[in-house]
Amino acid sequence: MIEDDGNAERRRLAEADSGERPWRGWGPYLSERAWGTVREDYSPHGNAWDYFPHDQARSRVYRWNEDGMAGICDDRQTFCFALALWNGKDPILKERMFGLGGDLGNHGEDVKEYWWYLDSTPTHSWMKWRYHYPQQAFPYDELVAENCRRGRDEPEYELADTGIFDEDRYWAVEVDYAKAGPTDMCIRITAKNMGPEPATLHILPTLWFRNTWAWGLPGRDYRPEIRAKDNGLLAEHRLLGRLALTGDGSPSPLFCNNETNGPRIWGKAGQEYPKDGIGDHVIHGKDSVNPDGVGTKGALHYLVSVPPGGTHEIRLRLNLNAPGAKDLAPADLRADFESTMSRRRAEADDYFDALVPPAASAEEKMIVRQAVAGLMWGKQFFHFDVARWLQGDPVSEAPPDSRRYGRNSHWWHMNSCDVLSMPDPWEYPWYAAWDLAFHCVAIARVDPGFAKEQLLLLLREWYMHPNGQIPAYEWAFSDVNPPVHAWAALRVFVLDGSRDFDFLARVLHKLLLNFTWWVNRKDAEGNNVFEGGFLGLDNVGPFDRSAALPVGGRLEQSDGTAWMAMYALNLLDMSLTLAVHDRVYEDIAAKFLEHFAYIADAAYEFGLWDEEEAFFYDVLRTAGGDRIPLKVRSVVGLLPLTATTIISSTTLRRLPDVAARLRWFLTNKPEYGDVVGAKKSRGGQQLRLLSMVGPDQLIRILQRMLDEDEFLSPYGLRTLSRAHKDEPFTVHLGEHAYTVGYEPGESTSGLFGGNSNWRGPIWFPVNYILIEAIRRFAEFFGDDLQVEYPAGSGTMATLGTVADDLSLRLVKLFTDGKDGRRPVFGDVDLFQRDPAWHDLLLFYEYFHGDTGAGLGAAHQTGWTALVLDLILTLRTPPPPAAQG
Repeated sequence: MIEDDGNAERRRLAEADSGERPWRGWGPYLSERAWGTVREDYSPHGNAWDYFPHDQARSRVYRWNEDGMAGICDDRQTFCFALALWNGKDPILKERMFGLGGDLGNHGEDVKEYWWYLDSTPTHSWMKWRYHYPQQAFPYDELVAENCRRGRDEPEYELADTGIFDEDRYWAVEVDYAKAGPTDMCIRITAKNMGPEPATLHILPTLWFRNTWAWGLPGRDYRPEIRAKDNGLLAEHRLLGRLALTGDGSPSPLFCNNETNGPRIWGKAGQEYPKDGIGDHVIHGKDSVNPDGVGTKGALHYLVSVPPGGTHEIRLRLNLNAPGAKDLAPADLRADFESTMSRRRAEADDYFDALVPPAASAEEKMIVRQAVAGLMWGKQFFHFDVARWLQGDPVSEAPPDSRRYGRNSHWWHMNSCDVLSMPDPWEYPWYAAWDLAFHCVAIARVDPGFAKEQLLLLLREWYMHPNGQIPAYEWAFSDVNPPVHAWAALRVFVLDGSRDFDFLARVLHKLLLNFTWWVNRKDAEGNNVFEGGFLGLDNVGPFDRSAALPVGGRLEQSDGTAWMAMYALNLLDMSLTLAVHDRVYEDIAAKFLEHFAYIADAAYEFGLWDEEEAFFYDVLRTAGGDRIPLKVRSVVGLLPLTATTIISSTTLRRLPDVAARLRWFLTNKPEYGDVVGAKKSRGGQQLRLLSMVGPDQLIRILQRMLDEDEFLSPYGLRTLSRAHKDEPFTVHLGEHAYTVGYEPGESTSGLFGGNSNWRGPIWFPVNYILIEAIRRFAEFFGDDLQVEYPAGSGTMATLGTVADDLSLRLVKLFTDGKDGRRPVFGDVDLFQRDPAWHDLLLFYEYFHGDTGAGLGAAHQTGWTALVLDLILTLRTPPPPAAQG
């Protein structure tokens, strides 16, 4: 039995890591959205939003995974549990979050609901979720019509704009989960009537099995079942065992099947009592639930009436007996339930009290806790057998011929059936390679075992392409994301105590394949200048870098070259770390030391660095040999700062082969001295700086980066210089002109998708990695180098002080200003002034470059959760040896 003290959650993590007890086996792995995804798209032209829209989700069975509200499932999504609600006025049961697909939103896909992940421990022993459900009819049609009417130069029309929450006429619904054991979950649902009048609410905790039997696959036709038992549901599955959902009170059990409503969707006969049967019965009184009380989907129907300001509580318990075990004991919903709830909550408090340093403010502790919650709730079951998807299922219509040559057709080897960290459970319910790398850095603060497993997973043979490419994301696995996997692995290694050398070696071996893929595929001329293409930065340039160029030639990219220089240094650092234990890695270290030097020098040799303007730019080299610098002052030109590391004389003494090779290299190839030659003495040892940016270039780049009229915002670094507001950059290619101007908020360009903008807003990933780079320079230069901060202010600061202040600016996005307003909430008074909303944080995809208002995906707690790492770094005192 886990004792009730501050180490309880850490012991659970240790038990999970060792395999002693499967504490991670059940979790919030049920997606917020499965409709409108690539996996469910079997259309000829890849129109995922059209092929499986929200309107069909309640009636049409999913092929690959499931979705729901406040949902949990096992780590293979055999069973699913989630919440359904009905306010008595909506036309449909509220079973999933509503939002607009990319074809309807005036800035791309966008969810139109308000819910929050308020708490979760790493093992999901304690979790809290909250949702605000209007008491009036949900304005589905109004949201669609108004957003379709608006253009790209207008803001999105949100649920709060409709007036639906006026007079507080909504339900505040919370769901708490507490694990009594790995497969014994106590669940508390509370519904508070926030409105001025009595109101009635239908609450339907729902249990169902993912449909694995309808696809005609050999040996997979077994159908589990769910039946009524006493005041609950009893589910039987031959592999999972016997699962019981017990509820208090006297709910009405309702049953249907997780099957498609054939008449509604296809206009032809289908299975009896399909998946929308419970909703049709509750809302329209139809005979659409099975009178025999059996199905593959079941719900406990509660009808509650609550006075204004009142709260109704429902207690549930979900527990499992393995196959062959004896009958389940009656579920305790009284003393043991209450004890488990209070104990797990107290243990969660103890866990976070130990995690967050005392120097952090109460508000910062709240930010950390909600950021961790978003990360943990963002873990989703992801199932996608690409070969099966390309070929089709035996009993389904054959996919169109275009499938063989279209999206992801070269990724036939991929077969995913794993829990993965998602960028956003609604807008991006699929993993993205470079997003995941940043997630893992934040996750490592609370669950380094899971972070390491995630990084290794994408390098396994059923993910990584045989040619060495890491899959980018579901919409296009072949797209090119920045190569930050090695950087993330090093950060996770350090955050885990710098002791798991097996993990580091496993990552390094696979990344050697990936580095080779980059060199072979993205360096067309073999000159160490890279043409990565998209590189995750969406519309940062004047044209779509993921598409064919508007003229013949190639685009030599400053960010692509910088990422690869950083990649080489990351692999150098990995091999140096491993070489201390195994001298075999010295050869690899020497290789990447030299390869870094070649890449860094090439950026200057081939004109990416503009000496006059003191900035790095992309260069378009036309087929005719012309060289056209694309002088857009964007984050593309700042990223070379990240290609920086330090080698100490202590390391070189321990690795004589590396030291000898470095001496030979500098003696015989002195032209590379600028990128590997800078030295400093400190603390009795000599430090050598390896950097794509020398001291002179560093100072000149920082003059722009730290200028409030260019990159420096009150809330971090903009991705595009504000100077382009008055001076947009335009390039004429052929008969067309291509322009980039400063756009601090939503993009008015549909150049790459519709809901992302790198032309001015603040993005956490690049801010974080640039702050880390400045800290490395600070480690090398110490107090010897000071810069004007902000530029033009006359105030000098060390680089360490600059890094701290940039971190604080990002944290300030979420904290109250002197006016009591949180910048993240922008001008939405409902969030700024109402106490019932003000402390419920949303972790947006990016933030307005001038005001800090949150934009894009609203639950992007993946990389935006890096704010928790910034807070922990700022508030953790340095070790005694480093003080002063």
